[in-house]
Amino acid sequence: MGRLKQKGKAGAAKAYVTRSSAVKKLQCSLADFRRLCILKGIFPREPRHKKRANKGSTAPTSFYYAKDIAYLAHEPVLNKLREHKAFAKKISRALGRGEWSTAKNLEDNKPVYRLDHIIKERYPSFIDAVRDIDDALCMIHLFASLPSNPRVSPALIENCARLTAEWQLYVMHTRSLRNVFFSIKGVYYQAEVMDQNVTWLVPYQFPQNIPSDVDVRVMLTFLELYQTLLGFVFFKLYTDVGLVYPPPLDSGKDESGAGVGAFDLRSTNPNPAAGAPKNDTPKVSSKEVRQTIKNITAESSSVPPTDVDLDRIDRTNSFPDAAEEEFVPQASKSDLDVPSLLPTLLSLSSLPKSSSTNIFTPYTFWLSRESSRSIFEFLIGSFGGRIGWPVSSGGGSPFTEDDEAITHVIIDRPAAKGDTAQERERRRQRKYVQPQWVVDCINAGKILLEDLYAQGKTLPPHLSPFGERDGAYDPTIGLANAENSLVEVDDAQLSEDSQEIEDVEMGSELEGDVTSMAALAVAAADDPEALRAAELAAEAAGVDYGTFEKEVQKKQKQQKHKEDAVVDGSGEEDMNKILMSKRKRQLYERMKYGEKKRATEHAKLEEKRTKIEKDRRRKARVL
Repeated sequence: MGRLKQKGKAGAAKAYVTRSSAVKKLQCSLADFRRLCILKGIFPREPRHKKRANKGSTAPTSFYYAKDIAYLAHEPVLNKLREHKAFAKKISRALGRGEWSTAKNLEDNKPVYRLDHIIKERYPSFIDAVRDIDDALCMIHLFASLPSNPRVSPALIENCARLTAEWQLYVMHTRSLRNVFFSIKGVYYQAEVMDQNVTWLVPYQFPQNIPSDVDVRVMLTFLELYQTLLGFVFFKLYTDVGLVYPPPLDSGKDESGAGVGAFDLRSTNPNPAAGAPKNDTPKVSSKEVRQTIKNITAESSSVPPTDVDLDRIDRTNSFPDAAEEEFVPQASKSDLDVPSLLPTLLSLSSLPKSSSTNIFTPYTFWLSRESSRSIFEFLIGSFGGRIGWPVSSGGGSPFTEDDEAITHVIIDRPAAKGDTAQERERRRQRKYVQPQWVVDCINAGKILLEDLYAQGKTLPPHLSPFGERDGAYDPTIGLANAENSLVEVDDAQLSEDSQEIEDVEMGSELEGDVTSMAALAVAAADDPEALRAAELAAEAAGVDYGTFEKEVQKKQKQQKHKEDAVVDGSGEEDMNKILMSKRKRQLYERMKYGEKKRATEHAKLEEKRTKIEKDRRRKARVL
């Protein structure tokens, strides 16, 4: 006899646990449970059969995997939270009794938990951590711009500002920045770190206000995890490029508002002392020695190779462990014609960098007071340029406005009249461009013409450099099509004007034909009022009713054939959908809905652009 199945002991009822049951099992508060789930990366699940998972109940609730809850029960952070709860009770009792020495001892021994083990669990490899720092960077940049209040401490904001500066210094030092986009939300950046694209959003420097309806506790829990994650990632990135982490901060420059310039990037391998003896002899590995011996044997020559010194070989053989082993690429055994080009970390790091990362190297920029210093200092520094700013934007500028090396001035205000002779001389020697020119040059990977971005000119469309879908709206293409269509509209308007003159001269015959065509176009509609109006218009134009009726029937037949063709196509499409499974059919319907929605948005933007260009041309014609 088989084992009897009991209700709620197997299947979905055993695999899932409700949130209230999980809190009761872990013996913690709801806030602590939420914090644990955020730190450990555990989130609610959606069971296939909610009624079975809830043991017959249909009440709305959140479900979690039972294995995840059992995994949380052994978390060290949970024990620390319990200790903190006991600590809060003890210190509250000590303060209530006036036992100040006991309260001080309790405060000195306050339980503190660390998240290092959680970072190692969630990110087994360093590449996994790099792939997941997008949200972390967005979060720290957001908190770095917030004002301090009772819910957000000043120390937390200062730490976030330090992390943002360290990230910008690394990107500037390694020239990793690839794309930039100015949006309404803020500035989108994309950098390439360890062959991974990292995209983050930086808000504009406007006064921020924390809404009262936002649960800051949840955001602070995420921020706590992200700060620990970024500490690990930044340490690895800095040490890989040979820099000291954390970079030392010059308090004097920081107080003067130097920004990222207040940090000092130092190498982990400083120059050797002057009194220490220097060994200029390059090292030769043992594998290079063996490869040289093989070459000598293969050539059967007594002449030693010119690129290897035999004395060095002898010294290397006497000290085989002194040299570091190097990777020697081997030829393919399956295909002897294909050479072996296996990339290594050493070879990849030694490759020359793309010229697009140094596009601003020959230029020196001066930033006007109305432009954001933090944005353009980061952008221009990431591509090799030099930038200076006025004292009103902060201290630490490497040069002043009178420097003759300045080639470009980034200005974001209209051109003023009545310039002095000195200003006119500066304008002849320098290029005055709007801020969008810097971003478009970065996205294009080359220096663009400054004339289109000159001060006071209407800027070209600022397009997103990130990967867009095929068929997306492109303002530049739309502009070309709009110009062609507007030319056709202008020609049509001119032809209509000339047609009206010819109608007046030639009589009512041509006018009747034109009116009858317009009436037929209206009569093709299904609206009976429109059909009646078309009949009256045809009668007023002198068109015979029989001719009008024949033309209407002809148009209706043509419209019916078109509708039948559409119905046939949709019928075939419906038959194909019937043969699909439910899951594939729903996926297909979502795809078609998305395509239709994007096509509608594209058509609206095209229509809006055409209308704007048409109005602009009409105004230009009037003037």
